[in-house]
Amino acid sequence: MAGPHELVDRFLRHLAAERNASEHTVRSYGRDLAQFLDFIEERGELGAFPSELTRLTFRAYLAGLLEKGYAKTSVARKVAALKSLYKFLLLRGHTKTNPASALRTPKVGKRLPKLLSVDQITRLIAAVPADGLWSLRDVAVLEVLYGGGLRVSELVAADVEDVDISDGIIRVRGKGKKERIAPIGRSASRAVERYLEERSRHHSRARFDRSAVFINRAGSRLTVRSVRRLVDKYAAAAGLARNVTPHMLRHSFATHMLDRGADLRAVQELLGHESLSTTQLYTHLTAERMKQTYDAAHPRA
Repeated sequence: MAGPHELVDRFLRHLAAERNASEHTVRSYGRDLAQFLDFIEERGELGAFPSELTRLTFRAYLAGLLEKGYAKTSVARKVAALKSLYKFLLLRGHTKTNPASALRTPKVGKRLPKLLSVDQITRLIAAVPADGLWSLRDVAVLEVLYGGGLRVSELVAADVEDVDISDGIIRVRGKGKKERIAPIGRSASRAVERYLEERSRHHSRARFDRSAVFINRAGSRLTVRSVRRLVDKYAAAAGLARNVTPHMLRHSFATHMLDRGADLRAVQELLGHESLSTTQLYTHLTAERMKQTYDAAHPRA
């Protein structure tokens, strides 16, 4: 019979291959489940996994996480990982009991995402100096992140063949390897076109990754970390508040669309959200912004 670590590995492979979970989810669940196996090993219960563990073990694990000060969001993810694991083990016949069902997911209050105003977005993009290929690339990166509401991982994974400049759209591979078509708008389309034209001249004889839209100075595909540094640099140059992240451009895209009357389900499709409830978070942002405007402007507010 397979041991505890092999069973967890089978579950993670199942997540990736059959459930189309993202690499980030698989890595996170892997760390969480490894932590749980370490916990039961310290208790001398590793040999009891999976079918002979009791609910008391799971409750002790949850209590330990909370005592150590883990954020509720982290605890909620660890609980979800264990519950998903046991569902898999039940279906595959590795256990007939599910002691993980005793775990209660901590209630996590939804935090409203931070965003930039239209003026701040304009200042951010204007902070890029006009001095050649890499500035054109950086403008295109910022324009596409905001113009299409893309995740950074989606942006850096984009290939040249995915972009249709004339129609102003890009084929995006989102979470769970799901594809969608994202409009990016005229400004972003022009920015990408100028960048690619300059790149073709700049790298006419150089060896570089010709499939990738966004490359670094070494000719390799741009990374998520590089985009984060890029945004940090121009946020500082534009005099914006600290902790401006690439994902804030996505939040800003969604909120500004809803502010201007876009249909909620249309924004859901544009963002690639599986659940409408995820997109509905942005309606709270727009309602709060309207309330602030009212309080500031109405004489009897």
